[in-house]
Amino acid sequence: MTQISKYPISDSVYERIVEIFFKSLVRIQTKDEAERFVRDFLTPTEQVMLAKRLSIAFLLEKGYDFRTICQILRVSLTTIARVNLAKKYGGKGYKMMIEKLLREEAIKGFLLKAGEVLAKAGTYGTKGTDTWRYLHQELRKKQKRKPF
Repeated sequence: MTQISKYPISDSVYERIVEIFFKSLVRIQTKDEAERFVRDFLTPTEQVMLAKRLSIAFLLEKGYDFRTICQILRVSLTTIARVNLAKKYGGKGYKMMIEKLLREEAIKGFLLKAGEVLAKAGTYGTKGTDTWRYLHQELRKKQKRKPF
């Protein structure tokens, strides 16, 4: 469980450290940089906790019910309710990030389906059908990998 020191800091110091923190986040440009930063900056427990919160918001947006989310992510109903409230009545942070993730997922889904249609079309014929059949099978495997 994360803890905050019982010794308060001044408002100006607080504002400055928060400013530095957000500037640091903004400067992350690649997945590799983000991964290295998060692994060094957060404890394993904090990493899991934050990842689960974002996943809860994502699943709620996709229409999953609370009980199903409990089973998938192994979180309590209280945690899901808290994320749901923050998502609905908090700032726009959750909404913005979830919209970006859903947009990216929709684009990937479209490209996978387009590739599958092309691969399926290529499986009919005489020469080179094995390659198309293999591509078709690989695309189907990729679609089945996602847990949610």
